[in-house]
Formats: sequence, C-alpha cells, structure tokens
Amino acid sequence: MSEPIRVLVVDDSALMRKLIPAMLSTDPEIEVVGTAMDGSFALKKIEELHPDVVTLDLEMPRMDGLETLTMIMRRAPLPVILLSTPPKEGASYTLKALAIGAVDFIAKPQGAASGNLDSIAASLIEKIKIAKRVTGRKLPAASPVEIKTGVRKAPRPASTPRRIIAIGISTGGPNALEFLLSQLPADFSSAIVIVQHMPEGFTEMFARRLDDCSQLFVQEARSGDMLLAGRALLCPGNRHIMVRRMPRGDMVVLSDAPPVNGHRPSANFLFHSVAQEFGAQAVGLLMTGMGEDGAEGLSAIKTAGGLTVAQSEESCIVAGMPRAAISKGFAMKIVPLDGLASFLIAQNNADRAAVIAASVKEQVENNNTLEKSDKGTVSPLRR
Repeated sequence: MSEPIRVLVVDDSALMRKLIPAMLSTDPEIEVVGTAMDGSFALKKIEELHPDVVTLDLEMPRMDGLETLTMIMRRAPLPVILLSTPPKEGASYTLKALAIGAVDFIAKPQGAASGNLDSIAASLIEKIKIAKRVTGRKLPAASPVEIKTGVRKAPRPASTPRRIIAIGISTGGPNALEFLLSQLPADFSSAIVIVQHMPEGFTEMFARRLDDCSQLFVQEARSGDMLLAGRALLCPGNRHIMVRRMPRGDMVVLSDAPPVNGHRPSANFLFHSVAQEFGAQAVGLLMTGMGEDGAEGLSAIKTAGGLTVAQSEESCIVAGMPRAAISKGFAMKIVPLDGLASFLIAQNNADRAAVIAASVKEQVENNNTLEKSDKGTVSPLRR
C-alpha cells in the first residue's frame, strides 16, 4: 500500500481546523499531519512537517492566503487547494491565487461557518488526490496583452466567424486559458465558446479577467449572444451552453438541463451541439482537466467533419480530459499549450487563404465563360 497523502490544513477558524481534518480522515489515503491558524504558522509547519498538499483559507489575519501562497511558491512550491469564500466576496481573490500557482479551489458552502461542510467533502478529497499527482508540473507564465485601465479596446465591426472553436477545460484551466487567449490577435477570425468547470458565481469575474489579458472580446455568455469573429463567450457556472443557427444569426443558448456525467457545464453538451450545427466548420479543443468530460463530444465533431485538437499531456496540469480523447483516437491533432495559439492562428490563415483561392478561381472561371460567350457571338456587321 502506498504512503498516504500528507495534508496541512491552514484556516484561521478553530472550527474549520477541527472539521476539515475530521472530514479528510474518512479517506484512508489521506493523513492530516498538522493545522495552522494563519500564514506565518503555515510556513513554519511546512518546513517542519513537509506536507504533500496544503489546503489554504484565503481570508486570514496577519498573513492572508494570497501572501501565504506567494511565499509558498517562492520558497518551495507545493500543491495548494484553496478554500474560497462565497463568490461575491471571494471570486477576485480566488482568481488571483490561481494565477499565483494554486492548483484548484473549492467554494465554501453557505453555512460553512456553522460546520456545514458535507456538500464539499467528496470534492475536496478528490481535488487533494489530484493535487498530489500534479506535483512539479508548471504552466508557462501568462503573457497578458497590455491594456490600460479605463481604455476601451478598439471597436470591431460585427462579422461572421470562419470557424466556431469550442473549448472544454477544467483543473488548471484559468492559467491555461489566460495564456492561450493572451496570444490571439485582435483580428482573429473565429468565434470561441468555452466550458470551464467552475462553480456558479465565479465565471463572471473570470470572464472579465480573461478580457483584460486578451485582445479578443471576452464575456460571460448569455442566451442570445451572437457568435462573432474575435469574440469569446464563457459559459456561466451551473449552466449548460449550446450553439444554434437561427434566422437572425448564429448564437449561444444557455440551458438548465441535468448535469452530464456529473458536470454542468459540460464540454460534451457543448461539443455535440457544435458538431450538429456547424459540422466541418467546427473546431473542438480539449485542454487540461481531470475526468473524461468532452471526449465523446470531440468524437462527434470529428465524425461531423470538424477539426479536433487535444492539449498535449505533458503540458497539462491534469491530463485526464485530453488523455481520454487521445487514447480513443478522437483527437486529430495533439498540441502543447505554448503552441496552441499559433496552431489556431495558422488554421485561420489557411482558411482565409483557401477562401481567397476559391474566389480567384471563381473569377477566372467567370472570365473564361465570358470570353467563350464573346467568341461565340457573331457581330451583326459580319452577317
């Protein structure tokens, strides 16, 4: 039997420091080796106890979660799972912490202060196990586009996208998406629809963060939002998203349909709709994340004549989702994270070149037809 995962619990609440270890002790693969009431104590305990994984409360006195996380990543990087306050107060801090290097997060449920943690027990245990396996894996640092605060992006005329790019992503997704979208140009000619596994209430703030680091226009999706070139739409937490071709234009539609294999939003749900509505015009991209969400949907896109892409396993924080698609033969291309933007740009350029070539060919054929018509016409003066 392998050694249990050694966990340090960091939380300023005495109740949480009692309840979280009790909750984790129900799994024989996890051992809580210590607790700490704030960041200063946590740093000392890390040196003493050498935990495999740290669970970290973001709001603490003296040294808060962000400062503590920064020090952990600077001194000796460890996998960290965040326990975030409800999204209205905690979304911004949580997203900053993910950018610093936290592996994942769990939103504390309503009533957590009174000990109601049952709803997150299974998820926290699973995330701790995943975090242990990703030790040592790092994402490239995001290279955000410099956008001055208060200055709007140059408006872009609404135009029909050449392709619809559907992205499914989970653990490790926030940093990976920032990295990818930061490298796409303002004149990118495809529309992007994203399913990121993230709790309800966090996606609006995350969409704003992506918009700040990208030359594209990024927003949390609403039913009826149009699919436009240079626009990226992020599915809200706890909703599904699908695409529809309608008389007034191509758009996204949100749904409260039941979770698909435990996921809402679900990448499979999105991919199947993209395959059905756009066929060969669709691109399915499966990125870092645990589980198998999106693999079957990627198969549907491939069958419909679209292009399917998986992020390479070695460039993922967690490779479960792309690995599932690769192992079943559903991914036509496998591309590392730092090559995805250039791959998508090259695909767009190839599409543009093909359209130009087809237009030139059509013009030449029309000219030839006119010339033949002129030769076959007898001038009245020669009769």
